[in-house]
Amino acid sequence: MATGDSRDTHTATSSTGPVTVTAGPVTTTTTTTVTVTSSAGFGGASGRNRTALALDVGGTKLAAGVVDADGSVLGRARRAMPKTLDPEVTFAAAVECLHAALGDAGLGGRYDYAGLAGVGVGCGGPMIWPAGEVSPLNIPSWRGFPLRARLREEFGGLAVLVHNDAVALAAGEHWMGTGRDTRNLLAVTVSTGVGGGLVLDGRLYHGRSGNAGHVGHIVVDPAGPDCVCGGVGCLEAIASGPRTVAWALDEGWKPVEVGPTDGGPGPAEEPQTSQQTSQQTSQQTSQIGFADPAGTPGFADPAGTPPDGRALAASAAAGDEIARAALARSGNAVGVALASCAATFDLDLVTVAGGFSQSGPMFWDALRDAYDRHTGMEFARAVPVEPSSAPNDVALRGAAAFILVPDCYAWVG
Repeated sequence: MATGDSRDTHTATSSTGPVTVTAGPVTTTTTTTVTVTSSAGFGGASGRNRTALALDVGGTKLAAGVVDADGSVLGRARRAMPKTLDPEVTFAAAVECLHAALGDAGLGGRYDYAGLAGVGVGCGGPMIWPAGEVSPLNIPSWRGFPLRARLREEFGGLAVLVHNDAVALAAGEHWMGTGRDTRNLLAVTVSTGVGGGLVLDGRLYHGRSGNAGHVGHIVVDPAGPDCVCGGVGCLEAIASGPRTVAWALDEGWKPVEVGPTDGGPGPAEEPQTSQQTSQQTSQQTSQIGFADPAGTPGFADPAGTPPDGRALAASAAAGDEIARAALARSGNAVGVALASCAATFDLDLVTVAGGFSQSGPMFWDALRDAYDRHTGMEFARAVPVEPSSAPNDVALRGAAAFILVPDCYAWVG
């Protein structure tokens, strides 16, 4: 946060009473009320409820964590997303993952849920917000699934807040990540699609419908390809992993084989945001995935796994000119879009996460070059663009921040 002489103190209220949370130093003291209806209410960052459960729901994986008010991840669990059309099977997997994280933190068994401040969730969409009814395009089993209500029921009426997973990324970067000393932050993820979240004046910015931050649908080429959102020339239609792989294949790229992963955390397991609308349903021939939780090969297994971003990055590293051009094309488009964002929002910092953003120097060199060429005004040129500092935990911390730091990251409701 920016430095100052006093601290900005806000009061979050629930059915259990007010909780005072300190947001960070500013030059004045104000009071804001955030109301959340829950039998347990918000624990905030003080009192006995100093710990939250966090869930990050992606197209290929579930990740859960137990996070305390200092941002420490006390326990964690990861699971492959079930390949099913049954919504209850998917929900059971999410609940099991959350309980596994509690167990990893030493809180398994008959744990007193009242000791938790609540459950924060970052999930793909679209969704009805803030009701938390989710329809992630990359999770076909959930269509209008009442995730917030079901988790409240499962965890004894605890406060549950569900938001876009790219928004959780932004909250995590601002609270305990690369942007922790900033007041104006854009966090972007480039993976199966392109999404983002905004923190402005030290508060998560939701917008009228909760959809602020759809960076992937900034138009970067009016004559560019159609986007699955219905637009033309969107950033996501050019720079997302699936679209970049598809472009390379169209240009004649011959993929190299990439071996299986160890199933652990990896770049592809970064948030696949609801704003990432170039989903598997429309891109079956060019699916991104640097690391599959089930340990499947990155390319050409007997079942016909299509070439993905890991294979493209490997080809680029080996000197393949088409692969290198594809990564440069993606990075260039991201840089152009971020230049517009820097000029629009007068930011302190832009962070970039997501599996495809970790595809190598060709991507980053092109991004930085395009950003420099398209930021003419000094205040925009001065905004740094940096990789995410802790890509495997930042989204979990952000989901927990919805609960633990409500004055900055929750919403009036």
